[in-house]
Amino acid sequence: MSVVRLEVDGGIGTIRLDRPPMNALDATIAGELRSVALEVTRDPAVRAVVLYGGEKVFAAGADIKKMASMDFAEVSAWVRDLSSTFELVARIPKPVVAAVTGYALGGGLELALCADVRVLADNAKIGVPEITLGIIPGAGGTQRLPRLIGPSRAKDLIFSGRQVRAEEAERLGLADVVVPAAEVLTTAREIAGRYVSGPAQALAAAKQAVDDGAELALSEALRLEAVLFAGLWGTEDRRVGLTSFVADGPGKATFTGR
Repeated sequence: MSVVRLEVDGGIGTIRLDRPPMNALDATIAGELRSVALEVTRDPAVRAVVLYGGEKVFAAGADIKKMASMDFAEVSAWVRDLSSTFELVARIPKPVVAAVTGYALGGGLELALCADVRVLADNAKIGVPEITLGIIPGAGGTQRLPRLIGPSRAKDLIFSGRQVRAEEAERLGLADVVVPAAEVLTTAREIAGRYVSGPAQALAAAKQAVDDGAELALSEALRLEAVLFAGLWGTEDRRVGLTSFVADGPGKATFTGR
């Protein structure tokens, strides 16, 4: 039975974690998540993505019982695999929205950090509690978290291991939207739906420019932006968009995704 499911509807691919009761992350869920991330990357019918753990919990982190029995070689291989899987999710060249209910702790929060937008339920509790186990986040928490909310705030969460409720998460910039738990998936799909009819190649270029540019010196990032901008001249959507603007004004183009 699959522990990661992909449901495609209306151009939105919903990646659903389904390993009850807490969606604990292990090698099986990482392997299936990797396959699904590659599938939505390749599938032109998927124009935006929602990450969802279900009505009760997003993902409560690693399977601690399994991890506790690992030796150095085993844990090194496991964390490399999980980290590379999350990188594939972060590199999906389409808008990705995380729909977070209940707990998103440790690897669960690290997965949510791979999304472009995070919708949190008002009952959500998130954090990186690895320090309370005598370890540190190993699948992006020490890197993506400070890039999102700043080093000082990230260090507070990492050093303390404390859990943050939705209201504080929104203040910190960890949550983009907070809604009642019953509305999380609907809201995430509404946000993802804004991009379904957009120019797919331009959206991918914009995501790459922001994400890769953040790792570069400004002069290098500006060169990257210029290259990506010029590269869009080879797309059908660029032709459609500019032609439509000249003929009918802004916001009237019907994009094909090519």
